[in-house]
Amino acid sequence: MATNKKTKKKIQWFAKKGEAGGIDPVFLILVFCLLGFGLVMVASASYVSALHKEGDSYHYIKRQLIFAIIGVALMLFITRFDYSVFRRFIPAYFGISVLMLILVLIPGIGIVGGGARRWLGFGGLTFQPSELAKLAVIMLFASYMAANYKRMKEFKVGMIYPAAALFLVCFLVAIETHISGAILIFAVGAVMMFVGGVNLKYFFSIGGAGIAALAGFAWLIPYARTRIETMMNPEADPTGAGFQTMQSLYAIGSGGLLGLGLGQSRQKYLYIPEPQNDYIFSIVCEELGFIGALMVIILFVLLIWRGFVIAYHAKDKFGSLMVIGIVSRVAIQTILNIGVVTNSIPPTGISLPFFSYGGTALVILLVEMGIVLAVSRYSRLEGMKE
Repeated sequence: MATNKKTKKKIQWFAKKGEAGGIDPVFLILVFCLLGFGLVMVASASYVSALHKEGDSYHYIKRQLIFAIIGVALMLFITRFDYSVFRRFIPAYFGISVLMLILVLIPGIGIVGGGARRWLGFGGLTFQPSELAKLAVIMLFASYMAANYKRMKEFKVGMIYPAAALFLVCFLVAIETHISGAILIFAVGAVMMFVGGVNLKYFFSIGGAGIAALAGFAWLIPYARTRIETMMNPEADPTGAGFQTMQSLYAIGSGGLLGLGLGQSRQKYLYIPEPQNDYIFSIVCEELGFIGALMVIILFVLLIWRGFVIAYHAKDKFGSLMVIGIVSRVAIQTILNIGVVTNSIPPTGISLPFFSYGGTALVILLVEMGIVLAVSRYSRLEGMKE
């Protein structure tokens, strides 16, 4: 009994959320730390590329700051809502997301860039519908699994319906030649199904088939197969397919323990293509060294840990599952990005949350953080009631 009381006190101390009805201050501080750190690194990593391509060293950071301000405003606005009201809009949001994924594939509507058709444009703005689809899948699964929690062991309810929705979205994203996005959405959906109480016998059998299908699909696409081969031996083509990987590894190796100093990267001088995007973590390693890279990883670990604390103490299963989906998405995306940058997995073109340049992705990410904070406003220390 004494041990249980001590354990309970420790859990309550770690889960303490301040004033009743207030948003979780620890999670909010971690969000701002990562956002601030990310903006500093975008400014440092992008100014050479921005000057070369846009004629303005501050082009990328100015745009990123604007989207950061919009995202923070939306995040704080969302925290004022009872998150349960979002539930009524989820079917429409999911349907719109799927429709946008289809529109991307239509010539004359979808925008092609870098050999991939992934964008829609309105005026001078472009965005990737796959970013909206990530959150749509999370919210749909959270609502569906909360409503059918007691029936999730059934084959049709627990596997067929969620898997059909998941495979639809993954297929549409994959044929945009956005394999990394499809992998991320599939992984997040799988995590939510596992946590949602699906029968593990069905989960591992159908999940394994899904992974095999994705792997086979990736191998049949020439550019994806080339990336797998490049990961295995980037030195075979150091000025071609392996160029970006080799330059990333040079940047990481050059950083050493303490780095070359903020702003002192050499690889961002047009060696790493668009260093402010997918390979920004290699610039972090080069400029801030092992210590700086470790700080970034620790901040992500703390954010993910705090998110799971909020999920554990959510007032209902819908809020809990939604937070689990969001923080799992951040965790998986971070792992995939760092894996690519360090050549631990094939290059996938996946961004680092809070750090990589991209307006739509940053705004959607901060909206997701607002949802987590909205759930934290109604969390309870004693945990969920069954």
